[in-house]
Amino acid sequence: MTKTFSSQQSGVGALWPGLLVTGAAVVVSLVVSGLVPAVSALTAAVVLGIVAGNVPGFPVATRPGIAWATKKLLRVGVVLLGLQLSVSQVLGLGAGTVVAVLLIVGLTFLGTLLIGRLMGVPRGLSVLVATGFSICGASAVAAMESVVEREDEDVATSVAMVTVFGTITMLALPAVAVGMGLSADEIGRIAGGSVHEVAQVVAAASPAGAAAVAVAVVVKLSRVVLLAPMVTAVSLVERRRRGAAGGERPPVMPLFVLGFLIAVAVRSVDVLPVEVLDVAKQLTTLLLAGALFALGFGVRIKALLRNGPKAFALAACSTLLVTALGFATMLTLA
Repeated sequence: MTKTFSSQQSGVGALWPGLLVTGAAVVVSLVVSGLVPAVSALTAAVVLGIVAGNVPGFPVATRPGIAWATKKLLRVGVVLLGLQLSVSQVLGLGAGTVVAVLLIVGLTFLGTLLIGRLMGVPRGLSVLVATGFSICGASAVAAMESVVEREDEDVATSVAMVTVFGTITMLALPAVAVGMGLSADEIGRIAGGSVHEVAQVVAAASPAGAAAVAVAVVVKLSRVVLLAPMVTAVSLVERRRRGAAGGERPPVMPLFVLGFLIAVAVRSVDVLPVEVLDVAKQLTTLLLAGALFALGFGVRIKALLRNGPKAFALAACSTLLVTALGFATMLTLA
């Protein structure tokens, strides 16, 4: 019994160096995001992870804690993400907008997979890019990576593409929308339906005013709602593929995805005070940033560069697709 307790202590103690490094990286990521709003804390975190993981002689003692953070922080962060949206918010957009969101997410996801196949992009990378671009950027990539067969470099590549093309869209969309003479409401719906990260959505809609930002955020969160069914659907496909190949199959619905749905339900019945929701939102960012730092830590730059050109081309096509769908559906259905 004494030996068991001692081994548990040593196991927990082995995590602390890595957890401290992860915590420090999260703080740096938040500072970077504050100084450069176009770069989310999640993006900054995965870049820091890649840098740290490729530094020669980085302390080996940090690896157990960082490996632990990869899965644990990610799952709790995704669960808490569900507290940011409610069913009533989505339904309040109107049937036309809800249909538009469904079309944007579904067609972008499937279209990106098809384009990736035609380009010869690895399947895992195509699925991650398709998820990030159709739903909610880095956090969607982080949720999907746990159920799809992929390389560590695919996660980092997908997040990098979200940053690059999300920023381009964020800057270009307001100018195009104003040139077309669109209203603030239309700009908000298009931004929410087509820009990748939540922070990028806010920046894209801001030139049209507070009303546009409010609409854009709700439309964006309606895309986030689809994260759970998307991950579950891919998990079912993976079970069938791996079962046929004799490999280990992922669960039908990962527990953290069920937790995400429960969190959405809790938010929808409106039982939590605003202060708790605000704290949960901040904690979500901290946890997902820590998880993405840990994911980035396992990436090797040489392997990352190997898929660079194809990933860039796929991301460009996916961005054009989601943006075109955003304009077409929101202007005709919403």
